[in-house]
Amino acid sequence: MTDDTKKRERVKLNGVRISFPSLTKRENFEGKEGKYAATFLIPKENVKLKKKLDRMIQEAIAESGLKIKRSNICLKDGDESDYEGYPDNWSIKASNKNRPKVYDRNRDEVDLEDIDDLIQPGYYVNAVIDFWIQDNKFGKKVNANLLGVQFFKKGEILGNAAPDVSDDFEGYEDDEDEDDDI
Repeated sequence: MTDDTKKRERVKLNGVRISFPSLTKRENFEGKEGKYAATFLIPKENVKLKKKLDRMIQEAIAESGLKIKRSNICLKDGDESDYEGYPDNWSIKASNKNRPKVYDRNRDEVDLEDIDDLIQPGYYVNAVIDFWIQDNKFGKKVNANLLGVQFFKKGEILGNAAPDVSDDFEGYEDDEDEDDDI
């Protein structure tokens, strides 16, 4: 197998929390369209997964022959973040220019219009990623490629999601005067 056809090793992140999911439309940053992306929170007590991620990252760096600063590696210490839910976790942002497949608990592919209802920030998911080395005018980095996401279970919504305000509204009968409570 040549280097051009060598398949990258994939890793499955099981039961991790998702943050900043952008699975139905590309991220938009400073007016520029980006990629489909999400950040995954891995509990620090999951030492086995952390060691596997570290090994995969180091292997990718060694294969590239580049020197890459720690700050340019996609696996970050959540204790150094101000975002809700990040402390006591490792965070890893993964993205893809192509829309990743999203699956429900039964491994059925989720329709595009239903993804945002099923996958909320703070929910638990399984995700499949791999690593790739960036070496261009934007720098030398280790990035994660987002290949797919599976809903696992609901979790406490993180602060970057719109709050549920449905209880703040009242139901109205069709024959009631619309101007009564203005």
